Parts: sequence; structure tokens; C-alpha cells
Amino acid sequence: MNRTDWKDWTLFLDRDGVINKKIEGDYVRHWQHFSFLPGSLSGLKILSSLFKRLIIVTNQRGIARGFLTAETLGEIHNRMGRHLQKRGIRLDGIYVCPHEISEECDCRKPRTGLFEKAREDFPDILFRKSIVIGDSASDLEAARKIRARPVLIRKEPSGNVPAYRNLFDFGQYLLREQGA
Repeated sequence: MNRTDWKDWTLFLDRDGVINKKIEGDYVRHWQHFSFLPGSLSGLKILSSLFKRLIIVTNQRGIARGFLTAETLGEIHNRMGRHLQKRGIRLDGIYVCPHEISEECDCRKPRTGLFEKAREDFPDILFRKSIVIGDSASDLEAARKIRARPVLIRKEPSGNVPAYRNLFDFGQYLLREQGA
């Protein structure tokens, strides 16, 4: 990433594996299962000060599979939002795909429906002035489809896509690039 003023940019974030711990082979079914990843809160604090908008875009097929209800997911997101707000972290929206992979919806990443819905709600979003942070190939593909910049959260490097261990490392990188 080159030196940029991010104040008119949108940061789209995946949830599981980026903000909170991904439960391999299962789903975050209750707030008690939700655990912020190391560096995510401090990273989100930095990022919310740099970007115009922070928006979560998340596939949650656990709803379609009957592991949790939309209401339970809403409760998890409300509690997460309150937790972030108490720490001075601004979150502008959460967009969820509740469908099973086989349902052929337009919102399940790597499809772009969640991003399009966010742009309907915030018409000044420019995808060319957006970053998509994720931990999977579907997040990278979604970024490519909307022509946003992709960023990976993972422990090991990933070819030509910028990769960081966590959101704090990414935030620190941007601060250094800005000379802050």
C-alpha cells in the first residue's frame, strides 16, 4: 500500500478469523463463543480513526444450517457493537449473508451483494476507494470483483496480496505509511 489519506475510504472487514476467533468446524453460536482475536480491538481503534467507514461483511451460513437464529446473531452483533463502542471504536454497519452455499444467493462472498447493499445505504462509497480485509480466498475474490484493495489477515505471507498477522499490525503499518 502506498501513502494515502484514508479519510474518504471505506474499510470492509470479514468477521470470523479477522475480528474474532474462528471456530474451526463450528460456528459462533452465542456471545459466550465470541472471542476477539489478539490485536483486533487495538487495531480497530486505529482503523476507525483512519477510515471514513468501517463495515463488516460476513457469511453466516450457520443460520441456514440451523445452528443459530438470525435473532441470536443479531444479539451477538449488538453485544460486539457495544463492546467496540465502549472502547471508542466506530462501526458503521454489519451486513450478513445467512444463506447456505447451495442457495445461489447474490450476497454470499465472493459474490458482491453485501457490498452493493452497503453502497445503497451509503451512496458515497466508492469501491475503488475501499479495502476488503479477510482471511479467505472468497474475501480476496470479492475484493477483486468490486475492484477494491484486498488485505489478508493470516500468520504467513500470501503471494502478492498484503498480509498481516492481525488488525493491529495492519493499523500500525498504515500509521507508519502516513508518518504518524
